[in-house]
Amino acid sequence: GSEWMAGFEVACQAAGIALWVLPPRKPQWNGCVERANRTGREEFWECYAGELDVPTITGALRAWENEYNTVRPHHALAMRTPAEFLADHLSAMS
Repeated sequence: GSEWMAGFEVACQAAGIALWVLPPRKPQWNGCVERANRTGREEFWECYAGELDVPTITGALRAWENEYNTVRPHHALAMRTPAEFLADHLSAMS
């Protein structure tokens, strides 16, 4: 929330992290993040039935993220996984 913004801005600046703040109620300006949030909610959080402690949830979420990024093909990436897409992109740059 906004009560943490000043401290967050200072921490980002100290770490050399560029920060872009989007205006409130403008999710269309940040479509990739909004889509990732929706996918995580629909494919992980709405389906998760495990224990509700941080270590258990962390392990389950990391397993889902690994499958999402390295196993599951994505239509938007020409049926490649994000890991394959990144590898192709990096090899094209070199």
